[in-house]
Amino acid sequence: MTINIRRLTIEDAEALSAIGAKTFYDTFTGTCTEEDMQQFLEEYYNIDQVKRELSDPEDYYYFAEIDNVPVGYLRLKEDYTSFETMKQWKALELKRLYVLQTHLGKGIAQVLMKFAINFAKQQNYEVVWLGVWEHNLRARKFYEKEGFKNTGYTHDFPIGNTPQTDCWYWKFLERNLQ
Repeated sequence: MTINIRRLTIEDAEALSAIGAKTFYDTFTGTCTEEDMQQFLEEYYNIDQVKRELSDPEDYYYFAEIDNVPVGYLRLKEDYTSFETMKQWKALELKRLYVLQTHLGKGIAQVLMKFAINFAKQQNYEVVWLGVWEHNLRARKFYEKEGFKNTGYTHDFPIGNTPQTDCWYWKFLERNLQ
Protein backbone atom coordinates (compact mmCIF):
# COMPACT_ATOMS: atom_id res chain seq x y z
CA MET A 1 0.00 0.00 0.00
CA THR A 2 1.51 3.29 -1.11
CA ILE A 3 0.44 6.43 0.74
CA ASN A 4 0.99 9.66 -1.19
CA ILE A 5 0.97 13.08 0.46
CA ARG A 6 -0.30 15.96 -1.64
CA ARG A 7 -0.79 19.67 -0.87
CA LEU A 8 -4.35 20.79 -1.47
CA THR A 9 -5.54 23.56 -3.74
CA ILE A 10 -8.83 25.41 -3.99
CA GLU A 11 -10.01 22.68 -6.39
CA ASP A 12 -9.92 20.25 -3.44
CA ALA A 13 -12.42 22.26 -1.36
CA GLU A 14 -15.35 19.87 -1.77
CA ALA A 15 -13.27 16.78 -1.02
CA LEU A 16 -11.67 18.46 2.01
CA SER A 17 -15.04 19.66 3.30
CA ALA A 18 -16.41 16.12 3.03
CA ILE A 19 -13.48 14.28 4.64
CA GLY A 20 -13.09 16.98 7.29
CA ALA A 21 -16.73 16.80 8.34
CA LYS A 22 -16.79 13.00 8.25
CA THR A 23 -13.63 12.49 10.30
CA PHE A 24 -14.63 15.13 12.85
CA TYR A 25 -18.11 13.66 13.17
CA ASP A 26 -16.78 10.11 13.51
CA THR A 27 -14.24 11.20 16.13
CA PHE A 28 -16.54 13.31 18.30
CA THR A 29 -20.06 11.98 17.78
CA GLY A 30 -21.61 11.17 21.14
CA THR A 31 -19.52 13.77 22.97
CA CYS A 32 -22.07 16.53 22.37
CA THR A 33 -25.63 16.90 21.20
CA GLU A 34 -26.39 16.19 17.56
CA GLU A 35 -27.58 19.79 17.20
CA ASP A 36 -24.25 21.11 18.52
CA MET A 37 -22.37 18.75 16.20
CA GLN A 38 -24.29 19.83 13.10
CA GLN A 39 -23.84 23.51 13.98
CA PHE A 40 -20.07 22.98 14.41
CA LEU A 41 -19.75 21.09 11.12
CA GLU A 42 -21.68 23.76 9.26
CA GLU A 43 -19.50 26.52 10.71
CA TYR A 44 -16.07 24.97 10.19
CA TYR A 45 -16.46 22.55 7.27
CA ASN A 46 -18.73 24.46 4.89
CA ILE A 47 -17.38 24.99 1.38
CA ASP A 48 -16.91 28.76 1.73
CA GLN A 49 -14.90 28.38 4.96
CA VAL A 50 -12.77 25.62 3.46
CA LYS A 51 -12.12 27.71 0.33
CA ARG A 52 -11.02 30.67 2.49
CA GLU A 53 -8.54 28.47 4.32
CA LEU A 54 -7.25 26.86 1.11
CA SER A 55 -6.81 30.33 -0.43
CA ASP A 56 -4.37 31.34 2.32
CA PRO A 57 -0.84 30.46 1.11
CA GLU A 58 0.28 30.20 4.76
CA ASP A 59 -2.40 27.62 5.62
CA TYR A 60 -1.02 24.21 4.64
CA TYR A 61 -3.45 21.37 3.97
CA TYR A 62 -2.33 17.96 2.77
CA PHE A 63 -4.18 14.79 1.83
CA ALA A 64 -2.90 11.31 2.49
CA GLU A 65 -4.07 9.38 -0.55
CA ILE A 66 -4.15 5.74 -1.54
CA ASP A 67 -4.74 5.20 -5.27
CA ASN A 68 -5.57 8.93 -5.59
CA VAL A 69 -8.37 8.62 -2.99
CA PRO A 70 -8.10 10.76 0.19
CA VAL A 71 -7.97 8.63 3.35
CA GLY A 72 -6.69 11.26 5.78
CA TYR A 73 -5.49 14.84 5.98
CA LEU A 74 -3.52 17.31 8.00
CA ARG A 75 -3.47 21.06 8.44
CA LEU A 76 -0.40 23.05 9.47
CA LYS A 77 -0.18 26.77 10.17
CA GLU A 78 2.04 29.18 12.04
CA ASP A 79 -0.65 30.57 14.32
CA TYR A 80 -0.13 31.77 17.87
CA THR A 81 -3.59 33.20 18.54
CA SER A 82 -4.90 30.41 20.74
CA PHE A 83 -1.66 29.66 22.65
CA GLU A 84 0.40 32.82 22.99
CA THR A 85 3.04 31.07 25.09
CA MET A 86 4.32 29.67 21.79
CA LYS A 87 5.38 33.14 20.59
CA GLN A 88 8.74 32.70 22.33
CA TRP A 89 9.71 30.15 19.66
CA LYS A 90 9.30 29.76 15.93
CA ALA A 91 6.37 27.39 16.31
CA LEU A 92 4.14 25.51 13.88
CA GLU A 93 0.68 24.42 14.93
CA LEU A 94 -0.55 21.03 13.82
CA LYS A 95 -4.15 22.17 13.63
CA ARG A 96 -5.66 18.93 12.33
CA LEU A 97 -4.62 15.36 11.68
CA TYR A 98 -7.46 13.00 10.87
CA VAL A 99 -7.76 9.61 9.19
CA LEU A 100 -10.97 7.96 7.99
CA GLN A 101 -12.17 5.29 10.43
CA THR A 102 -11.97 2.69 7.66
CA HIS A 103 -8.21 3.33 7.47
CA LEU A 104 -7.28 3.62 11.16
CA GLY A 105 -4.44 1.34 12.23
CA LYS A 106 -2.86 1.22 8.76
CA GLY A 107 0.03 3.62 9.42
CA ILE A 108 -1.56 6.62 7.70
CA ALA A 109 -1.44 8.85 10.77
CA GLN A 110 2.25 8.00 11.22
CA VAL A 111 2.98 8.93 7.59
CA LEU A 112 1.13 12.24 8.02
CA MET A 113 2.97 12.95 11.26
CA LYS A 114 6.36 12.18 9.74
CA PHE A 115 5.51 14.52 6.87
CA ALA A 116 4.47 17.28 9.32
CA ILE A 117 7.68 16.98 11.35
CA ASN A 118 9.84 16.97 8.22
CA PHE A 119 7.96 20.01 6.90
CA ALA A 120 8.57 21.83 10.19
CA LYS A 121 12.28 20.98 10.18
CA GLN A 122 12.68 22.10 6.57
CA GLN A 123 11.06 25.44 7.47
CA ASN A 124 13.35 25.81 10.51
CA TYR A 125 10.62 25.62 13.13
CA GLU A 126 11.78 25.01 16.67
CA VAL A 127 8.64 23.33 17.93
CA VAL A 128 5.41 21.77 16.67
CA TRP A 129 2.38 22.05 18.91
CA LEU A 130 -1.23 20.88 18.88
CA GLY A 131 -4.40 20.67 20.91
CA VAL A 132 -6.02 17.33 21.65
CA TRP A 133 -9.29 16.65 23.49
CA GLU A 134 -8.54 15.54 27.03
CA HIS A 135 -10.72 12.40 26.68
CA ASN A 136 -9.39 11.32 23.27
CA LEU A 137 -7.05 8.74 24.74
CA ARG A 138 -6.27 7.11 21.39
CA ALA A 139 -5.02 10.41 19.94
CA ARG A 140 -3.13 11.35 23.11
CA LYS A 141 -1.36 8.00 23.10
CA PHE A 142 -0.50 8.43 19.42
CA TYR A 143 0.96 11.91 19.95
CA GLU A 144 2.95 10.76 22.97
CA LYS A 145 4.33 7.83 20.96
CA GLU A 146 5.36 10.36 18.30
CA GLY A 147 7.37 12.30 20.91
CA PHE A 148 4.89 15.00 21.91
CA LYS A 149 4.69 16.04 25.56
CA ASN A 150 1.69 17.37 27.45
CA THR A 151 2.55 20.99 28.30
CA GLY A 152 0.15 21.14 31.25
CA TYR A 153 -1.71 23.97 29.51
CA THR A 154 -5.33 23.53 28.45
CA HIS A 155 -7.91 25.54 26.55
CA ASP A 156 -11.65 25.44 26.06
CA PHE A 157 -12.80 23.88 22.79
CA PRO A 158 -16.60 23.79 22.96
CA ILE A 159 -18.62 22.04 20.31
CA GLY A 160 -21.62 24.32 20.12
CA ASN A 161 -22.98 24.62 23.65
CA THR A 162 -21.13 21.52 24.84
CA PRO A 163 -18.03 22.47 26.85
CA GLN A 164 -14.89 20.50 26.10
CA THR A 165 -11.25 20.95 27.04
CA ASP A 166 -8.18 20.37 24.91
CA CYS A 167 -4.69 19.76 26.24
CA TRP A 168 -1.79 21.51 24.54
CA TYR A 169 1.02 19.21 23.47
CA TRP A 170 4.37 20.13 21.98
CA LYS A 171 7.42 18.58 20.44
CA PHE A 172 10.70 20.43 20.25
CA LEU A 173 12.67 19.69 17.11
CA GLU A 174 16.35 18.88 16.91
CA ARG A 175 18.25 21.50 14.98
CA ASN A 176 20.21 20.48 11.95
CA LEU A 177 23.83 21.38 12.61
CA GLN A 178 25.77 22.32 9.50
